[in-house]
Amino acid sequence: MTKASPLYEKIDIKKLEKSQVEITGQIPADEFAKYRAQALKHINEEVSIKGFRKGKVPEQTLISQVGIMPILEEMAELALSKAYPHIVIDNKIDAIGRPEIKITKMAEGNPLEFNIVTTVVPEVKLPDYKAISKKVSAKKDEPVTVTEKEVEEAITEVRKSRVDHSNHSHESLSKEDHDKLVEESMPELNNEFVQGLGDFTDVEDFKTKLRENIKSDKERKNLDKKRSELIEELVSGSTIDLPDILVQSELSRIESQFIYDLEQVGIPLDDYLKHIKKTIDGLRKEWTPQAEKKAKVQLILNTIAKEENIVPDQKRVEQEASFILAQHKDADLERVKVFVETMLTNEKVFEMLEGKESAAKETKDK
Repeated sequence: MTKASPLYEKIDIKKLEKSQVEITGQIPADEFAKYRAQALKHINEEVSIKGFRKGKVPEQTLISQVGIMPILEEMAELALSKAYPHIVIDNKIDAIGRPEIKITKMAEGNPLEFNIVTTVVPEVKLPDYKAISKKVSAKKDEPVTVTEKEVEEAITEVRKSRVDHSNHSHESLSKEDHDKLVEESMPELNNEFVQGLGDFTDVEDFKTKLRENIKSDKERKNLDKKRSELIEELVSGSTIDLPDILVQSELSRIESQFIYDLEQVGIPLDDYLKHIKKTIDGLRKEWTPQAEKKAKVQLILNTIAKEENIVPDQKRVEQEASFILAQHKDADLERVKVFVETMLTNEKVFEMLEGKESAAKETKDK
């Protein structure tokens, strides 16, 4: 399993719990010594010694003042930063996150011995996802119908949302009087009103498109319901030694979205936390089951995409990324691309599982 190179030797790799591995090994003495000059130069430029300009302290004077240990530590950092990427690549370690590195033995003229613990992408043992998808897809959807009552209720909500409140004093009104005032103030449903809402020719065109939207929304809910059931079965049937780093990453995303949502409605985070009598750490604890599930789902979808050779169309990725960047100009391009690629890949995985022709054809073509 292990390999060696001039940069390192005596590598041993041991699997740990929660998708971590422990790597022990050493940097050969001659390789370790190569970093002495660079370490001395860096420390020379950092320390201040009376009577000498920074960077101009003679080596023996520098060592007598700071000791040999800081120099060896700097050498170790340089040597391991060079060796670590080669170790994980040469030994096919699919590492994620920052490794924990410990020096176990360090002395002049000797090999540098180290211990590294790093998280790796977990192995995902999938159930028969195609059989599960076939079973879930075979279940009948709730019939999608749109009643006149639903259309009228939707129209009423649209009209209510266009009420001009500038001349209303809501503070002095009861809920009943408030609702009555809103109802009496609703704009009339006519051609002029609907044309001001968007691309509608007249009231009948508006009603037709509204009906279509209600139908599409119901169809989407049916699809979401089936996908949720599919996800539940895939998660319960999969075996994943979930690493903490992925859970923490999901928790950070949930927290960021939570704070953003509060900001959008003008509620300071501290005020909200005081109101609900909780801390952000307490909320993170409550969110942990959700974060664990989200991390598992993404790993499952990634694994299926890999097995089925599903990748998104790069032209579509560029288009979607450009759209997001136009709305969020401070966003990082690479992060946005990763986000878009993930979302598009996930959708294609679901489409493949649902037997949709476009996804099946693209997968076959690849």
